[in-house]
Amino acid sequence: MKAKERLTSLDVFRGITIGAMIIVNYPGTWSHVYAPLLHKPWHGITPTDLIFPFFLFIVGISIVLAFNKQVTSGELLPKTHRKILWRSLKIFAVGIFLHLWPMFNFEELRIAGVLQRIAIVFAVCAVLFLKTSWKTQTIVMAGILVLYWLAMVLIPTPGYGKPMLEPGANLAAWVDSYLTPGRLFWETWDPEGLFSTLPSIATGISGMLIGKIMVSDLSHERKIIWLFFWGVVGCVIGYVWGLVFPLNKPIWTSSYVMATSGMASLALAALYFVIDLQKIKTGTKPWLILGTNAITVYFLAGVLAFPFYSLPIGGMALNQHAMELLTGIGFAPKLASFTYAAFFLGVLFIPSAILYRNKIFIKL
Repeated sequence: MKAKERLTSLDVFRGITIGAMIIVNYPGTWSHVYAPLLHKPWHGITPTDLIFPFFLFIVGISIVLAFNKQVTSGELLPKTHRKILWRSLKIFAVGIFLHLWPMFNFEELRIAGVLQRIAIVFAVCAVLFLKTSWKTQTIVMAGILVLYWLAMVLIPTPGYGKPMLEPGANLAAWVDSYLTPGRLFWETWDPEGLFSTLPSIATGISGMLIGKIMVSDLSHERKIIWLFFWGVVGCVIGYVWGLVFPLNKPIWTSSYVMATSGMASLALAALYFVIDLQKIKTGTKPWLILGTNAITVYFLAGVLAFPFYSLPIGGMALNQHAMELLTGIGFAPKLASFTYAAFFLGVLFIPSAILYRNKIFIKL
């Protein structure tokens, strides 16, 4: 696909997000990782717990940028819905492929996953954007979050006789164990399970609502003000809601949706102010390059993980050799682990830079 006009701050935001995702997912060793680069085990959030909702928030904005002209003109192409379905299926299929790679052991197949959730959120949100107004989208988002909250805290968890919000002992885990085909990430629950995908759709809708501001006729300054305003509102609602329904990524609680969407809006407002209003682009180019082909970077990371983390070379995998080398010359174990993750991101940057130089942006 050839290049076309893009929102630079959004591409940079996407690039920072995918870069952080790679750093988090591919350390030199899981035995030595800085605390901010680890997920919170259950309730609460760390910087790492912002990455996935930020990506879904960006998906929502991207939907508006892609389809707003058709919606406002009232000239929806008949093949638009087929394109949405086809793209969702391709993203979902790539997620399945990465789970199977490289051994293709179908007995261990996990249907749920990051790309699979992105595919579902994209499909639902895109159709919702094409068919409804922003007011209806707001009502749908609020309805999902309130109903999910009430279901999780009021419906007794089967087998326990009371509502539970513990790992593997909650309504979402019970639903996933029955309805999610294939192996679960953990024995009794999955962080990308089917039931918790419902509130993740609300995260995508929150991005669409912010996207409506981005494509409006407002001045840059007023857009930034609104992004900051709704960002603060989202954070306040999320943290207040968290007093009764804790912020929790594994079950994607309603409070988590509001708080992380608010933070995403604040982050985008800051980037939009610096990059698009002040025209300060120093240091943004690497993130722009990663952001324009984010799915490609994610796919390459999954494919290259085998030779970089699992393929034996001289009795050890490459990451183990690197850890020995770096700690041997004086690196602290956590710093060595982080350095290898940064090196892996650098490897992924090379094909991204080649694609960017040739103005090629791959979309599934």
